Amino acid sequence: MPHESARIVILGAGFAALTAARELRKRAPEANIALVSPNAEFVYLPSLIWIPPGIRKGSDLIIPLAHFLKKYRIEHISGSVTGLRNGGRTVLTDGGEIENDALIIATGGRFLKGMQGIEHALTLCEGVPAAEAIGRRLRRMDGGSIAFGFGTNPKEPSAMRGGPMFELLFGVDTWLRQQGKRERFQLTFFNSAAEPGKRLGEKAVKGLLAEMKRRDVATQLGHKIKGFSATGVSTEAAEIPADLILFMPGLTGPAWAENSGIALSDGGFFPADEFCAVKGTERVFVAGDAGSYPGPDWLPKQAHMADLQARAAAENLLLALAGKAPAARPRTELICIVDSVDVGILVYRDPKRNWVLPSSRLFHWAKRYFEQHYLREFR
Repeated sequence: MPHESARIVILGAGFAALTAARELRKRAPEANIALVSPNAEFVYLPSLIWIPPGIRKGSDLIIPLAHFLKKYRIEHISGSVTGLRNGGRTVLTDGGEIENDALIIATGGRFLKGMQGIEHALTLCEGVPAAEAIGRRLRRMDGGSIAFGFGTNPKEPSAMRGGPMFELLFGVDTWLRQQGKRERFQLTFFNSAAEPGKRLGEKAVKGLLAEMKRRDVATQLGHKIKGFSATGVSTEAAEIPADLILFMPGLTGPAWAENSGIALSDGGFFPADEFCAVKGTERVFVAGDAGSYPGPDWLPKQAHMADLQARAAAENLLLALAGKAPAARPRTELICIVDSVDVGILVYRDPKRNWVLPSSRLFHWAKRYFEQHYLREFR
C-alpha cells in the first residue's frame, strides 16, 4: 500500500504522538496523517516540577498546536478515544468512528488510583491543575509535615515515575529554605522499596539518599504502603504524620485499552515487540507510556524514551505499509536531570554504562534549555 493513499492515524498529543507525526511527515511528505486528541494542545510535563515553587506558571507549559499542525500538514480530530475495533483499523471516540490503514497509539498511561485514601494525596504529573494545587497548598502552610513518595504497578513493577518526585522533594526543600521557613517543616520521603530509584542505577540511589540526608529529609523505606488519610501515610512499619501528601502512584495503560479487543500486558498496557509493533495486530504501533516494551527492568517511562520509541514506530509503520519487514529498534537509554530549583544532578544509563554527575547549576540550566528547545519546536 503506497504511503500517499494510506490513512495514518496517531492517538494522543504528547511527546510520543508529536514526535511520531513529525517523523512520519519527514519520511512520507504526501501521506495522509491525522492526530486524535481532546484538544489541539501540548502540555510540557517535565516542567510541572517548577510550578509549585513559582518558576513557571501553568500557562507557560500549555502550547496550542495550531502552528505545529499547519507546519507539518497534520489533520487534527478532536475527540477522546473510547476503544478500538477490527484489530485497530477502527478507532472509537466520543465524537464518532475513525478508520485507518495504520495506527500509532500514543495516548499515554494513567495513574493507579485504587490505594485506600488516595484522595488525600496530590499527584504532580496529573497535569497543570494538580501542580497548581500543590503550589497553593504550600503557600498556605507556615509549618508542618509534608510526605513525598511514589508507587508502582504490582503487576508490572517497572511502570512507575519516580524521578519527578525526587525533583519535587528537593525543589520544595530549596524553596522553603529560600522562604526562610525550612526549619518549621518536617519533610519525609517514603517508598516501599529499600532502594528507591534503583532503575536510575546504584550510584544514583546512593547519591539521592545522600542528598536527602544532607537536606535533613527523613526516610521510611522498604515497607509496603497501606494507605493514606487526612493526617498522614500508613505503612506496614510506621505511621507517617503529614499535613500534605505528595504521591505518584504506579502507572497502567489508558482506560479505553480494555475496549480495544487487544490482549493487554499483565499491567494493562499495549504489549509491544522490539519494533514497537503491538503484538497480535497488523500495522498497529505503540510509543510512550501506553506500551509495555521488551528490555531491561530499568527501561524508563519518560519523554526521551517516548521520543525514541516514536521514531522507531513511525519508521516501521511506513515499512509495514510498503509491505516490508520492520527494521528500527528504539535505543535503550535513560537521561535524567534531577532538578532542585537552582541546581541539578545528571543521570545517564544505557545497557553498557551508568554514570551520575554531581549537583551543578549547569544541569539546572541545561534542563531549562531542553524545555525551550521542545517548546520552540511545538510552538
